[in-house]
Amino acid sequence: MIISRRDYLKFEILHFKWKASSLSTLEKLTIYMGVNMKKPVIVYKDYGFQYKEQGNPTLYNIDLTIYEGEKILIVGPSGSGKSTLGNCLNGLIPFSYKGEITGTLTMDGKEVKNESIFELSKIVGTVLQDPDGQFIGLTVGEDIAFSLENECMSTVEMHQFTQESAELVGINDHLDAPPHALSGGQKQRVSLAGVIVDKVKILLFDEPLANLDPYTGKRAISLIDKIQKDTNTTVIIIEHRLEDVLFREVDRIVLMSEGRIIADMEPNQLLCLNDLREQGIREPLYLSALKYAGVDLSPKKQPAYIDKLSITKEDKGKVKQWFLESAATHPKQEEKKLLEVKNLTFSYEKGKTVLEDVSFDVRKGELLAIVGTNGAGKSTLSKVICGFETADKGEVFFDGKNIEQDTITERAKHIGYVMQNPNQMISKTMIFDEVALGLQNSNLDEVKVRERVEETLKICGLYPFRNWPISALSFGQKKRVTIASILVLQPEIIILDEPTAGQDFRHYTEIMEFLEQLNKQRITVLMITHDMHLMLEYALRALVFSKKRLIADKSAAEILTDPRLTQQASLKETSLYSLAQVCNIEKGTEFVQRFIDYDREVRLSE
Repeated sequence: MIISRRDYLKFEILHFKWKASSLSTLEKLTIYMGVNMKKPVIVYKDYGFQYKEQGNPTLYNIDLTIYEGEKILIVGPSGSGKSTLGNCLNGLIPFSYKGEITGTLTMDGKEVKNESIFELSKIVGTVLQDPDGQFIGLTVGEDIAFSLENECMSTVEMHQFTQESAELVGINDHLDAPPHALSGGQKQRVSLAGVIVDKVKILLFDEPLANLDPYTGKRAISLIDKIQKDTNTTVIIIEHRLEDVLFREVDRIVLMSEGRIIADMEPNQLLCLNDLREQGIREPLYLSALKYAGVDLSPKKQPAYIDKLSITKEDKGKVKQWFLESAATHPKQEEKKLLEVKNLTFSYEKGKTVLEDVSFDVRKGELLAIVGTNGAGKSTLSKVICGFETADKGEVFFDGKNIEQDTITERAKHIGYVMQNPNQMISKTMIFDEVALGLQNSNLDEVKVRERVEETLKICGLYPFRNWPISALSFGQKKRVTIASILVLQPEIIILDEPTAGQDFRHYTEIMEFLEQLNKQRITVLMITHDMHLMLEYALRALVFSKKRLIADKSAAEILTDPRLTQQASLKETSLYSLAQVCNIEKGTEFVQRFIDYDREVRLSE
């Protein structure tokens, strides 16, 4: 009997639990193997891939076996080869992305490079990071039903399956809507529904949470988990938001770096090590808090899942002591009002209000988050402020002046806007030209333009690619290009729609630290985000939207420790609040705020 080292280690654990049994070791091993051995469904063997246009491989000597019914999370910094590894499965490599393959990759017993992309689509269903590139139907219902139509399914069955899939992801009220008219999160749900209807053996999700609000993200992870358990489908998730994926259990985490697999472990093992942090992957916030408090982590404490965390009385005492000893910060002195929105109401169509009676102030030098449900009007609010849309009622003031009559160009001198979808902003072929575009009609000479563009590219992690065509970039890299194209103009207010979506922790940190530096120079920053970590770590204040209205204007800590508010706005309570409850700390909001302040000091000192 031949078994892998991983399976043998699992058996050793069970063998220890069975030590009181009268069974022999061989009998125990036979029972274990009979129950637990699963069929390998994906096997990478000494696999490598080099894109045709690049001088070096993207994947090196990949040895990875994924078994039937497993749920695998693949993480790693941008450029580590995560998406390339997935694209080798669904046929995009080598059919869409040409290059040289070495080694072997078998899937469901078939050599992938010998199969057609059509045959592979019967085995693997994929939800892409960029949902716009995946739509085919003219309506949501048509898009979800596309594969069913190709299978010549009866109209009655097709409608039934489409309706069920749409209800599972919460998009059933939009079946007649065109996909491109939906918000980013709604588009992601349509893509998810489109693969649920296919009876494939493998489901591949490339950053499925990138555009989803926290509550919808939890539903998506729960749905993926349910599908995997109910159907024994093999699930592979490529995602930066580690803590959000670990809302439900995964079998293994595969950590990649520079085209190689550097760790392949069960979550409770990997989360005890520093490998994730060393590779620029953000660990769950509650683990950072435990480490700050001096708590030693081990797999038996189950650190990967906050709801299963098992820490000792001594550990809880350490967390309490750390909380009591950490210093509270004093609020900053308020600056003058820079942006005022008064009684704003807006609708795209008569009778279909998107924003209703919205009022708030933004002070000079603030770093403010705008959060809430998908489709609540957050992005629309930004478009009205920038002049892309005209309000039905209400007023917008900049520095005390009503800007209702100002053109888009006039507003753009003071207010910069980075859209959620980078493909809607990019107009040039080359990266440098795109970032320099906004400076063409400025008074800067060519040397000054180049200096400012190059400085901005360095801050956004794009300087090594400055002479690349934009078409060669990933979705996340394109996002950084659009941010750079606005930052280079040095506006007084910057509004960013999901600035860190699709970014690994290193690039996320680089962008946010740059925004913080701008903020310290009294540049005002407004961020529309679904990333609760971002809101906690950087925004002292947040505006919360739900069902067309502004329902809260509070500190990030107050918002994410309020169960009623988080439920109403489709947010998610921070795991720091859960840790405070585990440790019997009554002042949960204060505990969260203390962590934010302490963590900020740690990051600034590094």
